[in-house]
Amino acid sequence: FYVTHIIHYMAAGVLIAFITYVLLDFLFNGSKLKQITGFGYLKAGILMGLIASGALMVVKNLPGVYFSHGAIITLDLVHLSLCMLLLLSGLYTLVRKKRWVN
Repeated sequence: FYVTHIIHYMAAGVLIAFITYVLLDFLFNGSKLKQITGFGYLKAGILMGLIASGALMVVKNLPGVYFSHGAIITLDLVHLSLCMLLLLSGLYTLVRKKRWVN
């Protein structure tokens, strides 16, 4: 359990660092791109939801912080559902050759 927990935190850190890099690159060098596509907005929304739900799950694990059982179950299901949506949207855009940006 602890090994997979640490691996999950490390992978989340790498994902957040990559998202930050891409966001800053788009903000500072975005003039080369015309616009973000609908799928780009969809994936960005899913990623923001994943980060928010993951951050709440980290807070839940802190000592002295109490979330109700219903809130924990809902948070777990939302996080897992967003992960599956990201995987499915990634597969769809890969197969259909859709892009994040034009």
